[in-house]
Amino acid sequence: MTNPDSDNSREWAAQAYALLKKRQEEQKQELKKEEEQKQELKKEEEQKQEIMEIATKKNIFGQSETTAETQLGEFDDNFTWSAMVLAAQGKKINQISVDEIDWLTKLRKGLEETRKGFVTELLDKLGDDPLTPESLDDLETLLIRADVGINSTDKVINSLRTKLNEEVVGGEAGIKFLKKELKLIIDKPIKNSGTDLLVPQKGKLNVWLLVGVNGVGKTTTLGKLAYLSSKSNYKTLIAAADTFRAAAVEQLKVWGDRSNVDVISNQSKNADPAAVVFDAINSAQKRNVDLLLVDTAGRLQTKNNLMDELAKIKKIIDKKVPDAIVESLLVLDASQGQNGLKQAKSFAKSADLSGAIITKLDGTSRGGVSLAVSEEVNLPIRFIGAGEGIKDLRPFNSYEFVEAMLADK
Repeated sequence: MTNPDSDNSREWAAQAYALLKKRQEEQKQELKKEEEQKQELKKEEEQKQEIMEIATKKNIFGQSETTAETQLGEFDDNFTWSAMVLAAQGKKINQISVDEIDWLTKLRKGLEETRKGFVTELLDKLGDDPLTPESLDDLETLLIRADVGINSTDKVINSLRTKLNEEVVGGEAGIKFLKKELKLIIDKPIKNSGTDLLVPQKGKLNVWLLVGVNGVGKTTTLGKLAYLSSKSNYKTLIAAADTFRAAAVEQLKVWGDRSNVDVISNQSKNADPAAVVFDAINSAQKRNVDLLLVDTAGRLQTKNNLMDELAKIKKIIDKKVPDAIVESLLVLDASQGQNGLKQAKSFAKSADLSGAIITKLDGTSRGGVSLAVSEEVNLPIRFIGAGEGIKDLRPFNSYEFVEAMLADK
């Protein structure tokens, strides 16, 4: 990646910032005009109650959109770093958006604790000196402490030892090589899956089951996925099949309202999750839905009961829509570190997983678990969450993740 501290990089970022600033000012002016027009509309005496209600709804919607609009922050190191990450991926100045900058800034901040205990300490020890066998021992310790996992750590350290036997490697070159190795680990299961970016396939019903233990942010993640899918112009529907947690259905309905996505549920106490999915599939077929998102229970009396419920749901799907494209996505809380890895191994044995979603990268997390899940469970990371807002879930990008994890400033 281009060095964000160089004069050229900062000048490039400054040009991007100025363009975004201009765009946002223009948008504010447009919104101001729209608001003035709405106010004039409200003053017209001829309007009847029904028209007034429509105008009010439009006004509320407009205010909500304005509030949700991502605002351009300061021109600082975070902006410069984010702009350089986008530039390194081929983005031109006029292609950069405020949303992308905001997301990368959150990702970088979300991995701050991982970085502090890893990169900062590593750079302090290395300085500009070449790597030595002793510094590799230090790196090995740091990788394990960052929850990267034993297998991933061994792979990286062995690759570095081989490189050291061939040539002298300085600190900066060592970090660059480390980024490359970590990206290879994360990318391997993604490439093996044959799908670089997980999106619903048009013309078929796509059913995504979200699984995981209670407390990892499963229901919230499903709500954010619904928003992302809806905004990407996929016809989306939610099945509230976590009928064993009292607040789950109501929570999903709130997310559904925010995403403008309908929720299929059963208000009966301890309703059968498979029956909810059955009803949701019927509704999805009638509406020609592209993506059906299914929230599942995170905890029953025993692990066997939990897996039995998932098996019943899958049986219903296979029977009702045998040609549906089914994904089982495990939601993991990044702050749980090695516990998250244990959950991944446990579910992988019984739940026929096809991917993982890493949540709660909020600055206190241990983001290295993403590498452990990739290497030791062979699960492709599909989405990543780095904030509490409805927009704070994005398709996983290994380049951006590794750059954020190993940013040295």
